[in-house]
Amino acid sequence: MAFKYVILGGGVAAGYAAREFANQGVKPGELAIISKEAVAPYERPALSKAYLFPEGTARLPGFHVCVGSGGERLLPEWYTEKGISLILSTEIVKADLASKTLISAVGDTYKYQTLIIATGSTVIRLTDFGVQGADAKNIFYLREIDEADKLVEAIKAKKNGKAVVVGGGYIGLELSAALRINNFDVSMVFPEPWCMPRLFTAGIAAFYESYYANKGVNIIKGTVAVGFGTNGNGEVTDVKLKDGRVLEADIVVVGVGGKPLTTLFKGQIEEEKGGIKTDSFFKTSIPDVYAVGDVATFPMKLYDEIRRVEHVDHARKSAEQAVKVWDLIKRLNSNFYVPNSVMMLTEMFLKAFCIDLDTYFQFAIFASEQGKSISEYDYLPYFYSRAFDLSWQFYGDNVGETVLFGDSKPTSPTHKFGSYWIKDGKVVGAFLESGTPEENKAIAKVARVQPPVESLDQLATEGLTFATEMKVIAAYLLAVLGGNASPSADDVKDILCSVGAEADNDGIELLLTQVKGKDITELIAAGREKLASVPAGGGAVAVSASASSGGGV
Repeated sequence: MAFKYVILGGGVAAGYAAREFANQGVKPGELAIISKEAVAPYERPALSKAYLFPEGTARLPGFHVCVGSGGERLLPEWYTEKGISLILSTEIVKADLASKTLISAVGDTYKYQTLIIATGSTVIRLTDFGVQGADAKNIFYLREIDEADKLVEAIKAKKNGKAVVVGGGYIGLELSAALRINNFDVSMVFPEPWCMPRLFTAGIAAFYESYYANKGVNIIKGTVAVGFGTNGNGEVTDVKLKDGRVLEADIVVVGVGGKPLTTLFKGQIEEEKGGIKTDSFFKTSIPDVYAVGDVATFPMKLYDEIRRVEHVDHARKSAEQAVKVWDLIKRLNSNFYVPNSVMMLTEMFLKAFCIDLDTYFQFAIFASEQGKSISEYDYLPYFYSRAFDLSWQFYGDNVGETVLFGDSKPTSPTHKFGSYWIKDGKVVGAFLESGTPEENKAIAKVARVQPPVESLDQLATEGLTFATEMKVIAAYLLAVLGGNASPSADDVKDILCSVGAEADNDGIELLLTQVKGKDITELIAAGREKLASVPAGGGAVAVSASASSGGGV
């Protein structure tokens, strides 16, 4: 079989790439998705959340892409209607990039003109390290829907039993919560000094560990699983820890990390930092081959670094970016990129205060040379999670000094708290638990803007106010960059409304008296100083009390 375009992989990135192809008018028969899984692309985060709930359970077709980002749900029939071939239950075992050929496990051959590698990641298994008994029944890993189905059956079969979760990261925290909701006696085991150490500070982790303990989760830190006991049926019965303890277990879930699926392409393509190296348009070292999602190591423009990101948000956005640019890059036949006047404005603004300019400008995906350009990928790292009645979001980089703000008592009725990361005198990262959609947008802006900070103590005292007041300053700057040399209060308020914020006129007028003629640093300092003087009950940004917490599937 031969196709003009082939997406290899059937996860989140594949679904979002397919939607982007369809939006740009891909012709019937030109595009194929080849997936090892038996179902059309779906929002994978649901597997560790609502898929496991005893009530309000998520099931397909409810969480096919692209509902995780608020888009249309792409059912299998959608692909048929668009003339996109869904080649499911098909494992590719050989890829020859030179001949543009893929070969399946049963010997079928697929030819392509352009390939998008969206193979994602696989889990790290304890059997890879020879852990005794790690191949026992009822030891689960969670990556694909068939694995989730097996876990659901075990939860039903071992009702109200004992579960051990190995690992204290994303999977560890979300699965411990899901199993506890299913009334299991849960122990979570991990070797680090606190949970989620790749992101959480000790202060953030202390809240979640105490909260989970109050929910009945037994947290065991500083040790690892070294073996598993089994019964006559080969089912796991216990977990042996390195410190000598033995934990009874009817179910074990392992979440100790993942690794990108790049084996098919070893020796054929340039790699870096564990992934396939790409440029800002996700073009690889091989002509007509792109890599997106977990497998791509790409330029992180905001930090001037090469990074690889394993997260659903990046999978979605990188897939869309690759489809946006492949045709333009091919026709230009180089990596040379000159933005037009509109894109120059966008670039200036993104470096400064980043309000989403998609509201104002739309760029064609199959752009022609005639006045259209595609912006380089400029990703702001984003991570989120939901468990029990908690919901946190993080944006930016977790490097440098940190300050904790808000109410981080585990018994708090609101448990709204957060943290900022400060490097070289600027805020580079922001975390918020139980934020409203407006508040989460505000911390994202701060992480993008990287405003200067004079005092960590002051930042800790101001807390979330520091982030929310930045909206008005950003709106003012947008108006200036948009050509309005002297924006009025109404101008700023209109812009705030267009990006989902609310503001009172008094707060805006106070700001406008201070910002004109200032550079960006002075703008921030003067605006914050004046806004701090607004009486209680007033202020630059009023957050809606009725807003609900956001998040993905």
